[in-house]
Amino acid sequence: MAGPGATGEVGARRAVFAPVESRARVDAVVRRIGDAIELGLLADGEQLPGESELAGQLGVSTVTLREALMALRQQGLVTTRRGRGGGSFVSLPELPGEERLKIRLSGWSTEELRDLGDHWAALSGAAARLAAQRTEPHDLGHLRRTNEELTRAPEAAVRSRMYGRFHVELAAAAQSARLTREQVALQTEVGALLCLVLGDDEYREEVAERHRAVISAVQDGARDSARTLAERCVEESAARLIAVRLNL
Repeated sequence: MAGPGATGEVGARRAVFAPVESRARVDAVVRRIGDAIELGLLADGEQLPGESELAGQLGVSTVTLREALMALRQQGLVTTRRGRGGGSFVSLPELPGEERLKIRLSGWSTEELRDLGDHWAALSGAAARLAAQRTEPHDLGHLRRTNEELTRAPEAAVRSRMYGRFHVELAAAAQSARLTREQVALQTEVGALLCLVLGDDEYREEVAERHRAVISAVQDGARDSARTLAERCVEESAARLIAVRLNL
């Protein structure tokens, strides 16, 4: 599978295929790959590495990997083709409609959403600070591309994926596999819900401008500014989700 050229993008994808922890390995593989597919880090129709290669990358046996792939097929996230040109391929799921998203959001209390926002802000703020310290300016192209895709996306579902991908790639730019995995897991938890606030074109532009400010601070090596800007971006999104929740 050919990887993208940008360092941060490679870092985000590398975190997807890093060795999993020993506990409940089948579930861990399913969650790792499933989260990456839900977030769009793995493209629709993309072929996964062969079983032996993928098992080696994840640090699991081929038996464990096959069980995980079976579970992913049952969830509709992976399809398998036999014969020449066969293998396992990503199947990007449709995001649920607005009413289903509102039902999902209603399962969260405002306190839980506020706590989620605090956790998200801490992750993104730390990632931005470290990225400003560790990342070379020429390695920020992937963040700019993702943000430009967000500004061009006509649908809230695509915007939410680009929003989530930006923060995952920001964690990858921090050169922290653990922060990246934490951000992937968080985005799969909250990402779809952002459809409820990113349908607003004006807010989409506001988010894109905030992202540009984060990129600029990271490029300048302004660690404190980068952290503050990333935190404010996330805090505003969490506040908007809470407002939607209160109106349900």
